[in-house]
Amino acid sequence: MKIAILGAGWAGMAAAMAAVQAGHETTVFEAARTVGGRARGLQATAPGGTPLTLDNGQHILIGAYTESLRLMRLVGVDLDAALLRRPLVLRFPDGNGLRLPDLPPPWDAVLGIARARGWSWSERLALLRTAHAWQRAGFACAPQDTVADLCAALPQRLQDGFIDPLCVAALNTPAPQASGQVFLRVLQDSLFSGRGGSHLLLPRVHLGELFPEPAARWLQAQGATVRTGQRALALTAAPGPAWLVDGEPFDAVLLATPSTEAARLVSLCAQTAPYALTVQMCDWAASAQALRFEAITTVYAQGTPHADGRLLPEPMLALHGGDQQPAQFVFDRGQLGGPPGLIAFVASASQGERAQVERQILEQARRQLGLAGLQTVQTVVEKRATFACTPGLRRPGAAIAPGLWACGDYIDGPYPATLEGAVRSGTAAARAATTG
Repeated sequence: MKIAILGAGWAGMAAAMAAVQAGHETTVFEAARTVGGRARGLQATAPGGTPLTLDNGQHILIGAYTESLRLMRLVGVDLDAALLRRPLVLRFPDGNGLRLPDLPPPWDAVLGIARARGWSWSERLALLRTAHAWQRAGFACAPQDTVADLCAALPQRLQDGFIDPLCVAALNTPAPQASGQVFLRVLQDSLFSGRGGSHLLLPRVHLGELFPEPAARWLQAQGATVRTGQRALALTAAPGPAWLVDGEPFDAVLLATPSTEAARLVSLCAQTAPYALTVQMCDWAASAQALRFEAITTVYAQGTPHADGRLLPEPMLALHGGDQQPAQFVFDRGQLGGPPGLIAFVASASQGERAQVERQILEQARRQLGLAGLQTVQTVVEKRATFACTPGLRRPGAAIAPGLWACGDYIDGPYPATLEGAVRSGTAAARAATTG
């Protein structure tokens, strides 16, 4: 078969790799000059004028991201060099919080909760009882339940200092609006999937080099074509059945673009498609267009490191969020392969203008970390970073029409908008498209 992949983000790269491995002639179209989509390297300049590669938003992976890790190995990424692996840590600057030991589940969670700093014994027991109840229920809940509903019986300090940051990190949606079902699935697959599933994997290289750029090189070495700087403007249904991408014929097309661009292409295509395809294409486009989005703001700042090269005591710290304090996490990029003193603040479900959020985060750094005089390097605002993962959300399916499929972190599935959700979607869509 002759396969077209529109979009060279993580889903598109995964789809292209699956198509190539199945022996098909594969062409990837990417509008940008670089691959990686919303998780790619970004060129910047340090305060002293030195060129610097940042990320288009700070991302982390976890040990349960089995498909992402498999594909990285396949394209030759040295995982030990590219990722810092450590047991799950959710510590605040004052030392309070959770640190799981490196033990098989559920003993890592049990012992980690028992040893958590800053929590009373009644709070620890309440969390253990709640987690055990979730496990007994098979990590299932009513479709309309929010994360706040699931955790209503927990003490407020646990909700504020544990559940809320964990929820916004995983689903990029505040707990009162976030899907309880998806939250429980994330907990099940990370905390109870096997030893190491909950480990944090912190990138030591920029996100482009972590997967999409090696994947593009691998694809080209296998004979596939990767066309960067070439946006697909028109998709047309042709007799055969076949599909035309800007007039070029393909047996199957996989849309690995953001949902808004996929909806645009499908809507335009439906206007000239055979009548038998029109209704299902319009329904799919309407489903994609109905998604709501949450923003993520990442503020990169430069400070003066200590003598050991560190600016923070840990590579990653949780921060107390709230009014005028938008960031939930901060990363010491100097401990992750970047220049000493470079840190990244992440504000998930971000609201407000860029300059306002930036000012609030720098003030938050002064109050919670004691860091004054930070110099802003770059602020990245991804306004459509993820879909709002709300209860009962109907996400678009992968199948659009015969020979036309979609993949991406927004496609119907068990996970929120994550890198793992994207690559799993890409792999599954390519396999479905090439096996009839």
